[in-house]
Amino acid sequence: MPAYLVVEHIITDAAKFEEYRTKVAPLIAGCGGRYLTKGATHRQPEGGHWKPERMVIIEFPDMMSLDEWYQSAEYKPLIALRKQCTSDLDMLFMLEGA
Repeated sequence: MPAYLVVEHIITDAAKFEEYRTKVAPLIAGCGGRYLTKGATHRQPEGGHWKPERMVIIEFPDMMSLDEWYQSAEYKPLIALRKQCTSDLDMLFMLEGA
């Protein structure tokens, strides 16, 4: 069953975030992940309390593959880089597909 990573980023340093984005993509692909959406292309046709700035959805073959990517030694330094260039309000959700 596929698993999904839904991410909201509030970018505070565009140059560092671009470095993160280019380094994380091959790691995601290496665990079978693929981007389903582009960042900052969402629309919000109905209001609400959540007003995301940039959202991305990434599909993995299963939750084990998603966990393998997130927990990998190669991703650990990129978590630190991501946190240096995004807001403390960023959110990551991991969901199993139906």
